[in-house]
Amino acid sequence: MPDAARGARGWGGIGPQLAARLAKLDIRGPLDLLLHLPLRYEDETRLTPVAQTHDGESTQCELTVRSSEIVARPRRQLVARAADDSGELVLRFLNFYPQLQKQLLPGTRVRVFGEPRRGFFGTEMVHPRLRVVSADEPLPQALTPVYPTTAGLAQSALRKLVDAELRRRPLQDPLPAQLRQRLGLMDLAEAIDILHHPPPGVAPESLEARDHPAWRRVKFDELLAQQVSLRRAYAARRSRRSHRLEPDASLTDRLLGVLGFSLTGAQRRAWREIADDMAGAHPMQRLLQGDVGSGKTVVAALAMLQAAEAGFQSALMAPTEILAEQHHRKIAQWLAALGLEVVWLSGGQKKRQRTQMLARLAAGEASFAVGTHALIEEMVAFPRLGLAVVDEQHRFGVRQRLSLREKGEAGTSPHMLMMSATPIPRTLAMSFYADLDVSVLDELPPGRTPVVTKLVADTRRNEVVGRVRDACLQGRQAYWVCPLIEESEALELQTAVDTHQHLCEALPELSVGLLHGRMRGDEKAETMTAFACGEIDLLVATTVIEVGVDVANASLMVIEHAERFGLAQLHQLRGRVGRGSDDSVCILMYARPLSANGRARLKVIFENRDGFAIAREDLRLRGPGEFVGARQSGLPLLRFADLERDVELIELARDEARRLIADSPAAADALLATWFSGREGLLGA
Repeated sequence: MPDAARGARGWGGIGPQLAARLAKLDIRGPLDLLLHLPLRYEDETRLTPVAQTHDGESTQCELTVRSSEIVARPRRQLVARAADDSGELVLRFLNFYPQLQKQLLPGTRVRVFGEPRRGFFGTEMVHPRLRVVSADEPLPQALTPVYPTTAGLAQSALRKLVDAELRRRPLQDPLPAQLRQRLGLMDLAEAIDILHHPPPGVAPESLEARDHPAWRRVKFDELLAQQVSLRRAYAARRSRRSHRLEPDASLTDRLLGVLGFSLTGAQRRAWREIADDMAGAHPMQRLLQGDVGSGKTVVAALAMLQAAEAGFQSALMAPTEILAEQHHRKIAQWLAALGLEVVWLSGGQKKRQRTQMLARLAAGEASFAVGTHALIEEMVAFPRLGLAVVDEQHRFGVRQRLSLREKGEAGTSPHMLMMSATPIPRTLAMSFYADLDVSVLDELPPGRTPVVTKLVADTRRNEVVGRVRDACLQGRQAYWVCPLIEESEALELQTAVDTHQHLCEALPELSVGLLHGRMRGDEKAETMTAFACGEIDLLVATTVIEVGVDVANASLMVIEHAERFGLAQLHQLRGRVGRGSDDSVCILMYARPLSANGRARLKVIFENRDGFAIAREDLRLRGPGEFVGARQSGLPLLRFADLERDVELIELARDEARRLIADSPAAADALLATWFSGREGLLGA
C-alpha cells in the first residue's frame, strides 16, 4: 500500500483507495481538506428559461423530458429532448450508462446545468450535469463550489468530504486575536466557510477575482506561513557551526594578476560579500544571481581559492555534464597558472581516472573539485570540505543539495554558494528566497556585443540556412538549436539527428557537429573541444547547450520552434552568442499559425535584452513553481497568493513573520501545522 494511502487511513473514515486519490491532490489530512479551496463557482441558485439562455454561458434550466433515444450516427450517443414553457433543449450524451437512460424517461422533471449552444437541431447542451427533481424542490441558497480534482474523484464526492469535515470540527484560528484585529483580518474559520459555501449576497465576481476579505485572510496566512518557515530555516542554519575561512589573499591576488581581464564593479562587490560570509562562524547561505554572461564563474573561483587559503577543500556541482565540464575547463585553466590542480568527477568517467581522483580528494591532496551529481555519491569523501558551490541550483532536488552539504565534517556545515543565471524578480526574492542572502551581478563585462534578435517564420527556413552558410564561410561559427519536445526525449533526440543529417546535406562545404544529452561524456567533451577550437563550423544541438557553453567566435544562433521554449530558456540560449567582439544574431524561427500567447512571448524576447524584465514576464506566464523549479526545491508552492497581484500582502507577511516568531512562537507553530502539516522540514536545504 502506498505511504500516502497508509498515512491517510483513519481520518474521516476514508479508506486506502480514496486516500490515494486525495494524496494526488496533496490532501493527506483534515486540515488539507479544509484548505482545498474551490477554483471557481457555479450559480445553481436560479433557473433560466431556455429562450433566455446565451451561447457558452453556464446556465441552469428546469425541464420536462419529452423523448429520449440512442442514435448510432455520427456516433453512438444518447439524445433527449426536454422543454420548459419557453422552448426546447436538446441534451446529448456521448458517454452514458443505462442508469442515465432510465432517468430520462418522458415526463421526468430534471434540472440541467451546462453551456447551451445553438446547433443545427436547435439549442443543445452536451454532457450537462443532470439531476431528477420534484416539482416543488427548492433551489440551493449558495453558489456551488468547483474544486481541483483528479481522475476517479467526482466533484460531488469532494463536496461531501469537505462538508463532513466542516461539520466535524471547527477550524482553530492559529493567529492571535490582537494581530487579526490590528490587521483587520477575518476569522480563519469564517473565511474558510465562506469560500466553501458563499452565502447569499456575496458577489461571485469578488470570489472569482480572489479579492473578497475571505480570500485576503487565506492568502495572508499562506504567505505568513511561508515567511515563518523560511525565517526559521535561516535561524536554524545560523545556529550551526562552520569553519571560519579567513582570507589571506595569497592565492586570490595571484589569480587576479593572471586572469587577463579586470573584474566589474558588480563582481568585486559580490566577491566581498561572499568573502565576509565565509570568514564568519556560521555557514554562509548565499545566492549569486546574474544575467547570462555576467561572470559568475570567476566569482565562484575566487571563493574556492579563499577556502584553499584557509586550508579547506571546495566543490562545485553543476546539473549537466556539459555545464560542469565548462566550469572545470575555465577554473582549471585559471588555477593551472598558479600551479593548482582541479579534480574532475562525472558519471561518464573511466573507472581508473575516477579512482585516482577519489583517492586524491579523500587524502586531502586536492583542494578543488568540479563535477556533476557524481560529487554527492557515497564513495566521494572530503575530509575538509569548507565550501560547496551549486550552479543552477533550482535544477537540483532538495536531497541532492543536502547530500553535498553533508559531505562536510561532522558537527560543522560547509559554506554554501548557490548560483543562478535566471534573474529573480523582486516579489519572488521576497517570497521564495526570503531565507537567503543574495548577491547580484547587474553589469556585463566590457567587450560584450549586444545580440540582435530576429523573428522568422519557418516558411523561410531555406533563407536561414543560407544565412548560416554565409556566416560560417566568413570564418564565424553558429549554433542550430533543435525544437524542445517535452513529452518525448526519444523524439527530441531523433529530431536532432534528423536535423543534423539535413544540414549536412544542405551545407556540404561546412563541418557540422551534433550534440545531445544521450551522448557519452567523452563524446560530448570531444565535440565541444572541436567546436571551441574552430574545427566544427555549425553545431546542431538540443538544449544541453542552454548554460555553460562559451565560444567567443560563435556569433549566430538559430532556435527552431522557438514558440515551444520558456522565456528564460530562450534568453539563456541567446546568451551563448555575443561573447566575442563580432556582431551577433539570434534567429527565433517559429511555426505558423502562432497563437496570441506565443506571439506575446516571442515579442518579449524580441524587445528585451534585460534578463530581469524577461524573468518578470516569465514568472507571470508560468507561475513560481515552473520558474524556480519549486517542485524539486522543497519550497511549498503558493496555491492561493499571486506574486504579481499580492505584493502588499507579501510585504505585510514578511514584516509580521518577525513579530510572530519573536512574540508568539506557539502561534507560529500552529500556523505551520495548519498550512504545511509537517512538510516544511526540507526548507532548510
